[in-house]
Amino acid sequence: MQKTLFAIGLAMLLGFTLNAQKQLRIIAIGAHPDDCDSKFGGTAALFAEMGHAVKFLSLTSGDAGHQSQGGGALGNRRRAEAAEAGKRFGIMEYETLDNHDAELLPTLEVRHQVIRKIREWNADIVLGLRSNDYHPDHRNAGKLVQDAAYMVIVPNVCPDTPPLEKNPLFLYMQDRFQKPYPFEPNIVVAIDAVIERKIDGLDAHESQMYEWGPWTNGREQSVDQVPKGKAERREWLSNRVKSRRGKMSEARKEALAKWYGAENAKTVQYTEAFEIAEYGFQPNDEEIRNFFPMLGKIKKP
Repeated sequence: MQKTLFAIGLAMLLGFTLNAQKQLRIIAIGAHPDDCDSKFGGTAALFAEMGHAVKFLSLTSGDAGHQSQGGGALGNRRRAEAAEAGKRFGIMEYETLDNHDAELLPTLEVRHQVIRKIREWNADIVLGLRSNDYHPDHRNAGKLVQDAAYMVIVPNVCPDTPPLEKNPLFLYMQDRFQKPYPFEPNIVVAIDAVIERKIDGLDAHESQMYEWGPWTNGREQSVDQVPKGKAERREWLSNRVKSRRGKMSEARKEALAKWYGAENAKTVQYTEAFEIAEYGFQPNDEEIRNFFPMLGKIKKP
């Protein structure tokens, strides 16, 4: 009897250990190549370092996001930039779909694309955009992910792709928009250890970081002010990314202290934050730590 109880206890312990070490499967879904990079790149790099499977998905090819290029040539360029960024982040896959940039709509056809991609990845965590962003593609990408939540477990929806056995954890990636309500940083991840890798990943999106982005900002940060050399441009980008560290809201500071402890939180300079969507799995704090095993661990660069 004692041997039997010991065997059962050992099996339960081993089962718990295996579950704790389970490879997580994460898919981040943006409207354009580079959306996920700026909002999730550091955390994605941490997940990848820990052996978890991360995929970035862009719902459009990005074929309109430039002041002097466009169409298939730009779409192909941005697809290549995304692939290079994925390598620099260390993630498993970076896919861009062929929907046109600036024309993304929350249609049934695109919703089915999203459902299939989430199912094919067998996702534990799905990250999307909030639907109150400045860009209509971003808003519609957020709605598409919301509309895919729950449907990913319904067998009669997209029956050509097997449904997930359980609804994933759906999260919103960070943004600065205040209406109808501000972003809520339920989960805050310290990314100091991988900030340089995040910048390297952003640097791969040359058409956006050094051409289109500065052009849209007008005279203050015009294309003419961007250095020409690769090293100089990368340093310029690094300064821009790192200059934002001082803009941490009180809500983000509180969440950081919750997950890392008050003393550790004081040492953190760079973070990424996520809001738990009301769709999908609703985790408690212990489950959040299982989904984000890097929480509470301050890793040196």
